[in-house]
Amino acid sequence: MIELKHLKTLTTLRDTGSLTATANALHLTQSALSHQLKDFEARLGNHVFLRKTRPVKFTSEGEILLKLADDILPKMARAEYDIASLKEDLHGRLHMAIECHSCFQWLMPAIKEYQVGWPEVELDFSSGFGFEPLPALVNGDLDLVITSDIQPRGEVHYEPLFDFEMRLVMATNHPLANKEYIEPEDLLDQTMLTYPVQKQRLDVVKHFLSPNNAEPAKWKQAENTLMLIQMVSAGLGVAALPNWAISEFSRQGLIESKPLGKGLWRRLFAAVRDSEHDKKYLQAFFSTAKQQSQSHLDGIKMT
Repeated sequence: MIELKHLKTLTTLRDTGSLTATANALHLTQSALSHQLKDFEARLGNHVFLRKTRPVKFTSEGEILLKLADDILPKMARAEYDIASLKEDLHGRLHMAIECHSCFQWLMPAIKEYQVGWPEVELDFSSGFGFEPLPALVNGDLDLVITSDIQPRGEVHYEPLFDFEMRLVMATNHPLANKEYIEPEDLLDQTMLTYPVQKQRLDVVKHFLSPNNAEPAKWKQAENTLMLIQMVSAGLGVAALPNWAISEFSRQGLIESKPLGKGLWRRLFAAVRDSEHDKKYLQAFFSTAKQQSQSHLDGIKMT
């Protein structure tokens, strides 16, 4: 009566909070997902969750099944790993650098999930802001770099993760909040708030300001996304941030955001050595990262 796919669907529904996001995460149409859930409930003779609630709320029967899923699914993942390990060596090393401060928002949950299925892979990571990570990748000091900055070289494979929009973030009462979209000249008298990154490595500089010979009046740095948002909300400057990193703050009415030009879209990649990109533990990381971002990030487009 109860199949593993049903348990996986329920845990995904709990994690995403909506039927739409669950269908996307499971690569199902909403019609197919609805049919699966109705068929499952018909077999049980009970509802497992309450319709038209957001985030979704589960019935007592649903909560029992979620406890079962939390017990069974990790054991199944471990069993699959043990079986596969009889056939091949699943050990590996995954030392990574992240050229994206905001990426920690989805990367940490992705790493946690990845470790369940690949516990023997040696994981470590560092910020990619104090050094050039791609040469370190080629030299073998790193094994993966999360970046939106492609530097074509034959020894590097760039695995696309998702597309995102860079938006200008400002206080709700900021004069630019009345504009439909932001033009480079709008920033000439502004204070630009950024992460502690060299200016020439910032997407807003490389792809919006520099091509138009525009330079903000002042630059200030903040260590993390929350600090940037607080400074923006206080009217201390404006910032260019990914759409998915600011969605919750926008819903709370703490900030306003506008497109840069007609829309500055970027693609995030996982860069690895080309000679290793087909290794199973790397392919599994790519898959986990894509699933996590699709399930939890607003406004992105899957590649």
